[in-house]
Amino acid sequence: MAHDSDLPCDGDGVCMACKVKPSENESLICKTCATPWHVSCLSAPPDSMGDAVNWECPDCSMPPATDFVPVKQNAVASSSSGGRGDLIAAIRVIESDSSLTEQEKAQKRQDLMSGSSKDADTTVEGVNPDKDVLNILDASLNCSMCMQLPERPVTTPCGHNFCLKCFEKWVGQRKSTCANCRTPIPAKMANQPRINSALVIAIRMARTMRSGASSGSSKVSHFVHNQNRPDKAFTTERAKKTGKANACSGKIFVTIPGDHFGPISADNDPERNVGVMVGETWEDRFECRQWGAHFPHVAGIAGQSDYGAQSVALSGGYEDDEDHGEWFLYTGSGGRDLSGNKRTNKLQSFDQKFEKLNEALRVSCLKGYPVRVVRSHKEKRSSYAPDKGVRYDGIYRIEKCWRKPGKQGFKVCRYLFVRCDNDPAPWTSDEHGDRPRALPAIKELKGATDMTERKGAPAWDYDEEKSCWMWKKAPPPSRKPVHCENEDGTKVRQVRPKRLTMSVKQRLLKEFTCHLCREVMNHPLTTPCAHNFCKACLDGAFAGQSFTRQRTCEGRRTLRAQKNIMKCPSCPTDISDFLQNPQINRELMNVIESLKRQIEEENAALSADVDDGSLDGNDEILADEAVETDRCVEDDKEGAQPVNETETKQTHKRKRSSSIDNVSPKKPVDKSDVVHNLEEVDTAHT
Repeated sequence: MAHDSDLPCDGDGVCMACKVKPSENESLICKTCATPWHVSCLSAPPDSMGDAVNWECPDCSMPPATDFVPVKQNAVASSSSGGRGDLIAAIRVIESDSSLTEQEKAQKRQDLMSGSSKDADTTVEGVNPDKDVLNILDASLNCSMCMQLPERPVTTPCGHNFCLKCFEKWVGQRKSTCANCRTPIPAKMANQPRINSALVIAIRMARTMRSGASSGSSKVSHFVHNQNRPDKAFTTERAKKTGKANACSGKIFVTIPGDHFGPISADNDPERNVGVMVGETWEDRFECRQWGAHFPHVAGIAGQSDYGAQSVALSGGYEDDEDHGEWFLYTGSGGRDLSGNKRTNKLQSFDQKFEKLNEALRVSCLKGYPVRVVRSHKEKRSSYAPDKGVRYDGIYRIEKCWRKPGKQGFKVCRYLFVRCDNDPAPWTSDEHGDRPRALPAIKELKGATDMTERKGAPAWDYDEEKSCWMWKKAPPPSRKPVHCENEDGTKVRQVRPKRLTMSVKQRLLKEFTCHLCREVMNHPLTTPCAHNFCKACLDGAFAGQSFTRQRTCEGRRTLRAQKNIMKCPSCPTDISDFLQNPQINRELMNVIESLKRQIEEENAALSADVDDGSLDGNDEILADEAVETDRCVEDDKEGAQPVNETETKQTHKRKRSSSIDNVSPKKPVDKSDVVHNLEEVDTAHT
């Protein structure tokens, strides 16, 4: 009988119990299934060399016949959470069921081993598996290799999903076709796969709903007056140049000083009362500055040499940078001649030193301060960079810094950043944040000089009791205090109205929107650059354009036809080859249809409850809001045109006011005040 702690080695030969790759002398091969096991981690290792030759692993060793007791069919599902003996007993139940075919038995065994058995009444306490959003995704969006929900999902042009690790392992074996349907994979996608951000958000949202995690904070923050600045950065006509070289900075929406360390919480976000969230994307560095994630709009490092660094930006400025997602190697600033009109010079002409902004990063390394990290679309060498704009990726901590000769021959300052945020990264589908991890092995440390490594405890660290990252020491006081006072000297508090609730299925369906029409996708297509569109919208965007262009030489001689470049509507990637034979993403379409069907059933049940009078006035308002939120689903189903925005607002107000008329409050309510408050809610939503 297998012990609960007995685990074999994975496909890479690493023990799943101790996470160490054993040597040949420390590994043991099962004679039945040929699975490698780590001898040191076995609860009952063989006594002699003779026993090791005929050794069977705990999974293959059968328990005595007298121990077998027939169990009910639903034990199949419950065995996944019990001991290994229950798992073997459940498999025996499947084998002994004569009413099942061999194919059905194989399917049940696979569901049992993967932990997705559909025979259970409930997979999570209080969650019906037929209505669980995670089950819908698990049934349609599994990785075609590991058969699990994809971790950092990559979608091929043929519509199949893979984990980034599985996809890179497959392509690393010099296989240029899809592992599922053998459709050729574009060479550019094989070399630089892009993570499908829509699937990442959908999987994380479904896991969050299952775990019962609560949404953001609802604390009230102070409001800082800076209305003298524009809402968005702009350039005057007199000083207009290409881009925003002479742009004026827009309004700062957060109430933090310029030297604020750590994440930006809801207390410092009077506009939305949610804080700056991981995965939030802005159009450019100016808009990123407005929300305080990274204040400099040109420099890649924000900090002070005697105080520390608050944030960095990864924008592909130095070719020595290495980005691995949860950790990356960052190159310091300096070493280039930027005198005169050489502001864009990328050639290094002297060594970098630990001074100015480089020294600020080293101070943060020594003290263990949290550093905010934003990634720009300009970083073309990273699989973790956004497709467009600037994205906030959370809190990192600098573990080491050193100097070494760079690729251009001069010494550069190098920093090892490791992620330590309470929220999951934008490229993962986890519902929890980071956990303390071992530092990666850095090969370039052998020839490094001026090594700096933190000796004491960091200021930002993981608390085992609270299971979160937090300040273990007092954060450094700001040198630039924020004034939260009005013109007359009185403090101002802005209370945000409560937002009307939306079900998880509706929020999840909203994530599957087309990048062109901004509606729920109909016949979705996923481009090689990981953008999702309706088939009709993408065909309409390139209607009338041919894939080749005929050329002639002075109208007399015909030249060879030239290929037309067709850029993706969301990024500069050429998708002309994909448009010649676009494949509908069937897996994603099945998920969308399942969500639509369940939302319609929930709305029908809510409408029936309203007709029966079993809901009170507040629930009626929420029911009307659910029906209005699902308007896009009904329009997509009936093929109707999008409704007018003004008419939609008026419909909202009529339905809410009619619902309020049906409420019988204990005290008289002034209807005009209620409608006025609802108009304010509409304005906030807009």
